[in-house]
Amino acid sequence: MFVYPSIFVLLMWYDTIIGIDIALAKEFLEKGETVGIPTETVYGLAANALSEDAVLKIFSVKNRPHFDPLIVHLATVNEIEKYVEQIPAAAQKLIEAFMPGPLTLLLKKKNNIPDLVTSGLDRVAIRVPQHVLTSALLQQLDFPLAAPSANPFGYISPTSAYHVYDQLHGRIPYILDGGPTEVGVESTIVGFEDEETVIYRLGGLAQEDIERIVGNTRLQINSGSNPHSPGMLNSHYAPRKKLVILEADSNEVTPAGNAGFIGFDKADERFKSEHQILLSEKGSVKEAAKNLFAAMRQLDASEVAMIYAVQFPENGLGKAINDRLKRAAAE
Repeated sequence: MFVYPSIFVLLMWYDTIIGIDIALAKEFLEKGETVGIPTETVYGLAANALSEDAVLKIFSVKNRPHFDPLIVHLATVNEIEKYVEQIPAAAQKLIEAFMPGPLTLLLKKKNNIPDLVTSGLDRVAIRVPQHVLTSALLQQLDFPLAAPSANPFGYISPTSAYHVYDQLHGRIPYILDGGPTEVGVESTIVGFEDEETVIYRLGGLAQEDIERIVGNTRLQINSGSNPHSPGMLNSHYAPRKKLVILEADSNEVTPAGNAGFIGFDKADERFKSEHQILLSEKGSVKEAAKNLFAAMRQLDASEVAMIYAVQFPENGLGKAINDRLKRAAAE
C-alpha cells in the first residue's frame, strides 16, 4: 500500500496515487474529479452523481457508452427517499434485511438525479455500500456518488486498488485503497413491477436470500445492447483472451497445450498444472465468487493463449458466477 502526504500527491497529477486518505479523496470529488473507491463487491469509479460534468468524466475515463446507466451510492438508507419517488413495501423489506450490502434497488427517480446517470430511464439504481472507507467518505460528502466498476468498459472488474491502477493510472488522480474486496462480484440489482419483485442482475446477494425475505422473484436478465439496468450488456467482464465455458459433459474437449483453466474445487488433468487456478479448494461458491475476477486477470496476463472455465452449480452465488462467465465468453 502506498500512502503519500497530500502536498506530494498534488504534485503528481500526471499519474494516479494509491492511498487511504479519505480527506484527499473528498477533495478531488468536490472538485468534480473521478476517484477509485473500494466497496465490498468490486472497486468503483466514483464522481458526484448530481453533477453532469463529473458524471461525463466517468463515461470518458471508462470509454463507457452513455446508454449504459450508472449506480448511485449513498451513505445511509435514510438518504434513499431524497432521490426516489417511492419505496415499495417489498423494497423496504430488502433494505431492512440487506442494506448496507451487495444489493442495488431500481426505483423511480426524482428529478434531482440527472438523466445522464440513468441513461434517460425513469428509474435510478440505488445502493448503500458496506465498505468502511467508502462509507466514511460518503458520510463526509454533500452529494451521492455515481460509481460503475473502475475498469475500461467491458473488461474484467477490479477487486483491488492495484487492478484499478493497472488499468486507469494517469486517467484519474486518486484511488482509495480498501484492500481486496470481500464479495468479488457486482451487486444484485432488484426492481419492482406491478407488485412483483424482479431480479435484473445476479450478483453478490443470492436469489435464494432475496426470496427468503420477499417470496418468489422473477429473473429478467437483460443480455442485449440496450440495458434497462447497469452492467447488463451481453459482452461484459471479459478478458482480452478468448474465454470458453466447459459444460458439464465436456470431457471430449481437448484444449491446446498452452490453454489456461479456471476451476471450482478440482483440477483438470487436461491442463498443465501451472496454467490452472482453482477458485475454492474447499468448494465454497462464496470464496469462488471472491476470487473469480482476480483469476481471470491472472490468466489474461499470463502466457496462455486462451482460457477455459468450468460451469458452476446453479445455486447461491454460483448463478452470478455463471452469469459473469457467460458475458465474458460472449463474442
